[in-house]
Amino acid sequence: MDTQHSASSSSSSTTTYAPEQPLPQVSYYSIEYPGYVSPSSVPLAIRNIGGQAKVDHAFKRTAQRADALLELSLRPGNPFAHPIPGDVVGANNLLLRVVKRKKKRPAQMDGGEHADLEGEYTAEVAGILSKTARFRSMVDFQYLPDAEDPISKLRMAMDRMDVEALSSYDMSKEASLAQSSAPVTEPVPELDRNLDPALLDIPIPNASREAQLSAESPLRLFPPPLFSRQTIPQGYNFKANTASMVSSTVDEETGEERKRMINRMRWKGYGPASIMFADEQVPDCPPQAVQEGRSQVSEVILEKLKARFEERPIWTRMSLFNQFSAAEARDILNSKILLPLCCYVFQDGPWRDTLVKFSYDPRKDPNSRFFQRLYFRNANHPISRPSVTTRRHDRSAMNETLRAQERDHERKNSHIFDGQTLTKETAAFQLCDITDPMLKTMIDDPDSLRDICNERDGWYTSHAFEQIKTVLRHKFFSLLEGHPATDSECWALLETSEGSLKTSIAHRSKLRAGKHNMAKGALRPEDAAAVRLRATLDRSMKSLQNHR
Repeated sequence: MDTQHSASSSSSSTTTYAPEQPLPQVSYYSIEYPGYVSPSSVPLAIRNIGGQAKVDHAFKRTAQRADALLELSLRPGNPFAHPIPGDVVGANNLLLRVVKRKKKRPAQMDGGEHADLEGEYTAEVAGILSKTARFRSMVDFQYLPDAEDPISKLRMAMDRMDVEALSSYDMSKEASLAQSSAPVTEPVPELDRNLDPALLDIPIPNASREAQLSAESPLRLFPPPLFSRQTIPQGYNFKANTASMVSSTVDEETGEERKRMINRMRWKGYGPASIMFADEQVPDCPPQAVQEGRSQVSEVILEKLKARFEERPIWTRMSLFNQFSAAEARDILNSKILLPLCCYVFQDGPWRDTLVKFSYDPRKDPNSRFFQRLYFRNANHPISRPSVTTRRHDRSAMNETLRAQERDHERKNSHIFDGQTLTKETAAFQLCDITDPMLKTMIDDPDSLRDICNERDGWYTSHAFEQIKTVLRHKFFSLLEGHPATDSECWALLETSEGSLKTSIAHRSKLRAGKHNMAKGALRPEDAAAVRLRATLDRSMKSLQNHR
């Protein structure tokens, strides 16, 4: 009994597998043609995608990605019709050959004359599809100009290489395109060729509608090579804002109820208070929105910021961030509230883009001249940096700590200019951060001051401030060129440029509020280039004299 039971159990659990069929080694390629193709229209479909040679080249095993591209032209031979791009991609499909065998079935019992047909289908694998061409991109906008236009005929003649048509093209005929073919008894008013007469409401007397239409000239706009670079439709997934809610208001006079959608999470501006140089009062406290967000900031960093503004009432962002560690500077930058809690900014004037302590007015304190800011553009002298790949290869774990310390030390001094080292690409310095001996002597000179603060030059006279800018510009750009400028060069430059400085000061234009940048103080590009060229020539002459 046990033996029979065991035998019956094993026989009932037997699994039947389908017979294995070997895959043929013949390889095929497929094209997903976006249209109806019958056996008789296969040559037409191949012609529309560029011909058999183009198809063979795109499906080559060694074809590059740029070559594996087919273009379907629905209007072959028309250069103004944009084709549909198609890509050749890899596939793991099988090509099946399906055969339907028909055999007659006896007529129905009701005596019908026609016998029904019933089919028998067989399928077998004919080959492997390793590549397929798909046209999944969106069709570009289509715009076809007038085929009878002379420019259209010229373009078609270029494709045919019709030398006779190309040589017979006359530009003078372009002016006489809009002429009426219908007889008009009265003169036709002169119309703008780019406007429809119906838009101008100028009827042509004693003329039919056809004559009016023929009197106008069409907009002769010829399509560009490409209208849109967007090839794949975007899934926008439009839906209502989850933070929005319905708000109802009732008009007290009419009693009408109005509903609207409002955003419960509106953006709150945490920008610092800002004033113009012409404003009389300076802010003494942060804006209301900033005060409401004080609970979101770190009190430790806030106290450190306030201590820095007690030491020095005006900072640039770079000089202020250099007083903190990299992590603390990142927190201040990301907070958006810390700085507005401590300072305000000028939108123009000598202290533009600087951070000023609340209640401190630099326009009333002559000592604030040391905090004036100078900025020079550096578009013509970029500093080349190593690529990301080069920096990655040069980095090693052994000296990473030392290199980080060097970078931190360089960052701490990036706001200081000593005339000998270059720490950044653009010249943006406060006068108190300039330690170059020659410039410091010019900055500390009490004879260079004026009694009332000026909107352009601050507490310095125009002549003295221009000299400071000239020397700073020359020394900074000399460092960009790879050599420090000597004081003798700068004094010679001041002597040679004395006339141009007086001319530039005399021809200064009147300032307009909000339309100038007093913090820059840079010369025009041609003037700056002339100054640098003059300094270079002076150095060359001096070197030549020394050799003699």
